[in-house]
Amino acid sequence: MASAYDFTKLRRLLYIQLVIQIVLVALLLWASWMFQQKLADRFLNCVIFSLVIQLGLFFPLRSLTAKEVDREIASSALGLTPADLQALRRKRVTADVIKSSVFLFFFIFILRLPEKPAILAIAYFTFILTCLSYFQCFNFAARREMRARTGQ
Repeated sequence: MASAYDFTKLRRLLYIQLVIQIVLVALLLWASWMFQQKLADRFLNCVIFSLVIQLGLFFPLRSLTAKEVDREIASSALGLTPADLQALRRKRVTADVIKSSVFLFFFIFILRLPEKPAILAIAYFTFILTCLSYFQCFNFAARREMRARTGQ
């Protein structure tokens, strides 16, 4: 285990993710308002169904973010060899492919949906909640590990 770390890049990433989270919460509020107007009687059912799907996705997301935080912490260590950097880069690319695949799945799924507002609402809410859960899990795990590594 390395004894010295430079968390500048990770702190910038957490700040960028905070801005993205604020935008996603605003988007979630706007989408909720729009879908509530269209689905007055079935809106609550869509929200509950989205939350149930999100609950099923939470533990895989938490596992993915824990691995990513470990990788980011390891890449913040000072004095890494080129072989270490190459291995961390390979792990980062793999994680980026997984995240891109999930994003493309939601994008294509929402594009190909029939004009049924209830299913569209569930897909939108699940996508936004999945992104918010990923960012929150990453943020929590990263801050916890940074505190543990710096001894604060």
